[in-house]
Amino acid sequence: MSDLRELLRSGLFRRLFGTRLVGQFGDGVFQVALAAFVVFSPEKEATAADVAEAFALLLIPFTVIGPFAGVFLDRWRRRQVLLYANLLRAAVVLVVATQVLADDGGLLFYASALAVLSCNRFILAGLSAALPQAVDNDRLVVANAVSPTAGTLAATLGGSVGVLVRALVGAGDGANALILAVAALLYTTASLVARTMPRDSLGPDERPETSTWSEVKIVARGLWEGLEHLRERKPAAAALMAITANRFCYGLTTIMVLLLFRNTFNDSHDTNAGLRGFGLAVAVSGAGFFLSAVATPVILRRVGLPTWITVCMVGSGAALAASAAWFRVLPLLAGALIAGFFAQGQKICTDTTVQRYVEDGYRGRVFSLYDMLFNGAFVAAATVAAATLPASGKSVTLLFGTVAVYLGGGFAYAWFCAASRPAHQDRSSATAVS
Repeated sequence: MSDLRELLRSGLFRRLFGTRLVGQFGDGVFQVALAAFVVFSPEKEATAADVAEAFALLLIPFTVIGPFAGVFLDRWRRRQVLLYANLLRAAVVLVVATQVLADDGGLLFYASALAVLSCNRFILAGLSAALPQAVDNDRLVVANAVSPTAGTLAATLGGSVGVLVRALVGAGDGANALILAVAALLYTTASLVARTMPRDSLGPDERPETSTWSEVKIVARGLWEGLEHLRERKPAAAALMAITANRFCYGLTTIMVLLLFRNTFNDSHDTNAGLRGFGLAVAVSGAGFFLSAVATPVILRRVGLPTWITVCMVGSGAALAASAAWFRVLPLLAGALIAGFFAQGQKICTDTTVQRYVEDGYRGRVFSLYDMLFNGAFVAAATVAAATLPASGKSVTLLFGTVAVYLGGGFAYAWFCAASRPAHQDRSSATAVS
């Protein structure tokens, strides 16, 4: 608690924190409107292939945008990125709202939604890259416990508000457009909060002297340099591989749970009930994130980062096996709470590991690679789900295959850490929360 109080005394951290909270609250509102229009529309059926296609269309291009984001985050003022990217996505959300009102679910709609979500990933990478500029190294664990977790909770709360608005005003396109307008207002507010920070306060400390266009042309070289940097920092690379496996499993279970609430636990024509049920599962998982934010810094006083990452992976697999096999609402909600706890614990450890082992001049590129791995894993999960999941969401084979990936990923990570310990001691365990 003393570290948290010290963090909150920092005006720069408070402003960075506020930018995240308001922006991610808007993310939750936007995502509910998007899901309501694409998946939970009474006029549309939702199969695994439909849901997977929507995720893939929105996420595949991120693997192209990610490298460019890293180049810019390592040369542009990160405060300016937070300011203008929030303004840009507010404007594009209003375009999406007009498309929803016109019931236009075609290519232009997906392109607009992609633009919003691209700005979102760009902003989140910038927030992560900027965090070490706002806090000292000894408090990075606490900052990573508080900041991203609170952002996730803000997104969950925003989603709950979106669901509530839709329940109050109806399930039509007008309701979805209204929710989108609220999201645009929140993004504008996040931009105004970012504007209160000094222009140079978030780095980068050193910027390349070459032109932006020259940097764009050598993105491939920049990516290679980022990968080479990770090759020399094996603890960071191993943590990224572990969380990629986690993200793949998360994608599979997300699509499974969405279809269960959409088509199995509720009447498929009662889309508001399906959306409420799925929203409840997300909220329960968010409660797990909060509990993890409180518990993880305490746990890391006693165990190293690699140990807790392993426990989180194995625990997630065990929780999924125990809770989802019955395909009932209450066990699934219990599993969502536990899975949220372990998922956020692993993310806190991964963020801290990357921030500690990666030099500031490479952080933008590495966090963009981090995002690429996140999105690529989710797209891979969507592809598998489309090929294997029925519209009901029930598949025992896929369920236990996901459990196997969780367990295998956790044990593989533990083996790697044990094998490499003589050459790469876990510095983080010695400098974790004091």
